[in-house]
Amino acid sequence: MLNSLDLEGRPEDTRVVVAMSGGVDSSATAALLKSQGYDVVGITLQLYDHGAATHRKGACCAGRDIHDARDVAERIGIPHYVLDYESRFRESVIDNFAASYASGETPVPCIECNRSVKFRDLLATARDLGAQALATGHYVASRRLADGSRAMVCAADADRDQSYFLFATTQEQLDYLRFPLGDMSKPQTRELARQFDLSVADKQDSQDICFVPSGRYTDVIERLKPNALEPGEIVDMDGHVIGRHDGIIHFTIGQRRGLGIAASAPLYVIKLDAVTRRVVVGTREALRMHRIVLRDVNWIGGGTLDRAVGNGLELFVKVRSTRGPQPAWLRAVNGGYEIELVGGEEGVSPGQACVFYDAPDGQARVLGGGFIKSAAAKSPVSTSPRDANVPAVAAMRV
Repeated sequence: MLNSLDLEGRPEDTRVVVAMSGGVDSSATAALLKSQGYDVVGITLQLYDHGAATHRKGACCAGRDIHDARDVAERIGIPHYVLDYESRFRESVIDNFAASYASGETPVPCIECNRSVKFRDLLATARDLGAQALATGHYVASRRLADGSRAMVCAADADRDQSYFLFATTQEQLDYLRFPLGDMSKPQTRELARQFDLSVADKQDSQDICFVPSGRYTDVIERLKPNALEPGEIVDMDGHVIGRHDGIIHFTIGQRRGLGIAASAPLYVIKLDAVTRRVVVGTREALRMHRIVLRDVNWIGGGTLDRAVGNGLELFVKVRSTRGPQPAWLRAVNGGYEIELVGGEEGVSPGQACVFYDAPDGQARVLGGGFIKSAAAKSPVSTSPRDANVPAVAAMRV
């Protein structure tokens, strides 16, 4: 008999580790599972030197958060442990974040944190504690498939969906993870926290870059990669020098404001070249990209990636967390994988994620994704969806 977490056995015989960040989402998750009778163990990770960020609004995994998580655990009556993951977090997330920015990319540290710290290191700790599952407060859901494996699907609340940040989850990790809030809205979660009389019910949501106490990511990069602040040239699409800058880390693809250039028409950052330290600017039309080269592709769409792609796989992709999925083709090219955007996208930035979905809206299945290595304005291959003679991606729906 399966319990509410889709696991064999009674809740009281089922140990679940809950990753407790000190926020309302993970706190409500722990309280909900405890109320259902599960053997809940709360774990909070100390991820960075939290002293400077202790009282900053929106900080995550800082001193105040650890205190809040401990209070919640005591309130609902579960054991709670704080694990020092500071060195792992620095090596896996902060150092990579700085290196990525210094190379002209725009990284998403939350993805790396989920992939390498929470869903690798913490998951291993949960197994060591004899837990049958690791539960988190992420807004994403999972469903059991016919073969017993699990599929990741978008959250019911589209405005809160966090699937973009979880695309790198492996199938093995997904089978072990549980997301109790995936079919709830944020207001419902807060109301649940109030019902359990949790002090964090109205606590402000955390910010994306939790380890930047000042709110200025350039301060972190300057400390770790001082060479990234070397000045350089701002050039137009033809290579003509039209200005100077104090370091490419101050710019992102698609940026319009703060360029310090007088021009007859609005100019946008089109490309960042770390080798030459050049910032390339152009018109908005030059921002639209149709072809994306990917690296570190992760596939959780069932079967093997090569078999699924075949001669080309029709799907939908997100190139930024705030944008909706767009129709695209995934193709195997030159030993790697490329995305062909049917309608093109503006502001495609190396270092960001390109996440695959089987539908453009609703609780679509997450098929995986990869990191953007480079992008080009035009695709050398056909954009006709039916040329490849592959099944419609809707057939892959859960």
